[in-house]
Amino acid sequence: MEDGGRARTAIVGWACTTLCLVSCAAAFSQGASLSACTDMMPRHLRVQLHSSNNNYVTVHTNVSFYFPGDKVPVTVRSTRDYMGFMLQARKVSNNEIAGTFIFLPPGSKLLTCFEDGDTVTHSDKSLKRNLSFVWKAPDQPIGDIKFFISIVQSYFVYWAKIESAVVAQGGQN
Repeated sequence: MEDGGRARTAIVGWACTTLCLVSCAAAFSQGASLSACTDMMPRHLRVQLHSSNNNYVTVHTNVSFYFPGDKVPVTVRSTRDYMGFMLQARKVSNNEIAGTFIFLPPGSKLLTCFEDGDTVTHSDKSLKRNLSFVWKAPDQPIGDIKFFISIVQSYFVYWAKIESAVVAQGGQN
């Protein structure tokens, strides 16, 4: 009788573990978790961080400065497909998330980390490569900014906080 009880316990434990792992994977296929807002790190199990110096993704803007209220095009270029991402604009002065995204490509959605629409993430796990966004600067001056993206190539491989060049706030003394 003890062997039967152990077998049932093992099967129940295996089933619970499998359901937990499947639900975690399904949740991240719908976009980044709010728990990633601050450090932009995926919350997958046993993920492997790669050096941001050896990535295949770049974040570009076609402007070197902006004014409060401006709309800034942001392009993410990649030489390889990836499944997930998280994109934010941050103030150079204090690393706070700033502004809102107002144009998103298919396969992405807005995430509210601190203010409505201040972060963009993937909305499905379809493969992505080159994406275009539009970021709207706040109406009040916030200083210079950089765009940051974290890329998830697969459930176990990612690059965190790949940075754009500085985009200076125009009109500063």
